[in-house]
Amino acid sequence: MREPDSITLDDVVAARKRIEGAVPRSPLIRMEGAGASDLYLKLENLQPIRSFKLRGADSAMALLSPGELAAGVYTASAGNMAQGLAWAARRRGTRCTVVVPDNAPQTKLDGIRRLGADTIALPYDEWWNILATHRYPPLEPARFVHPVSDLAVMAGNGTIGLEILEDLPDVDSVLVPFGGGGLSCGIAAAIRGLKPEVKVYGCEVETAAPLAAAIAAGRVVECTRTPTFVDGIGARTMLVEMWPPARRLLAGSLVVSLEEVVAAIRMLVERAAVVGEGAAGAAVAAGLKGSGDVGRVVCVVSGGNIEPAVLSSILAGGVP
Repeated sequence: MREPDSITLDDVVAARKRIEGAVPRSPLIRMEGAGASDLYLKLENLQPIRSFKLRGADSAMALLSPGELAAGVYTASAGNMAQGLAWAARRRGTRCTVVVPDNAPQTKLDGIRRLGADTIALPYDEWWNILATHRYPPLEPARFVHPVSDLAVMAGNGTIGLEILEDLPDVDSVLVPFGGGGLSCGIAAAIRGLKPEVKVYGCEVETAAPLAAAIAAGRVVECTRTPTFVDGIGARTMLVEMWPPARRLLAGSLVVSLEEVVAAIRMLVERAAVVGEGAAGAAVAAGLKGSGDVGRVVCVVSGGNIEPAVLSSILAGGVP
């Protein structure tokens, strides 16, 4: 099995062919009222599951044999990859099970079940161990689809990068939420393969910024993690296998505060009629404060699965 750091532009192009006709192309719009910034939004929140994750999930499932499909699939996810895999499995009539952390948002759990998947809740550390070991024996022989470091998943995610370059050829930098690195490194593999001068940054929240910590230390280390409503990003550490591609492909980590994320989510609604979840807010917040390079900047609005009560609090001026 190939390592994540072996991902190339060719992998992304092949993934695009696999998901063609199944995964819609998402729009790229200019964000008005962003001050001096020339800011654009890549609206993955408008995908059928309101998240980019179906790109990678469908890309990976398209490679499975009939026998593997018959045995079923499973993943470990806080919600969006779970919905992506459930969506791709339902499309093929395949059974899907999702192992979720026991603090997963109800909105995302409801979405998983609507798509026909079963769920198993585990304490966070046990859930994280599945990501680290790539296994949960009680569900075998079902096929495990890793939400981050599976090469086909990363390549499917990378199709976002191809679309950005087609819609905005003179883009200068792309800001991507950094959870495990599968989205940012997939996009960077596509963009750097075609236009190496374009910088791709991972965006994190200061309550848990493992990429920034790894960059500072020159290796994967643990960082302080404070759980917040920003559930799609912010682990205690990076997956070891994701450090080489992140170090090679990403221009750096842009870290924002929780208050800046909240302000960005509010601005998305008020000025662009866009609902973004916490992870998406991190990328937009970095763009609004000018953390990336000057010029044309694209922020990837990775998803829109946010708890209604959380969004209501944000729109009322609070910090959930």
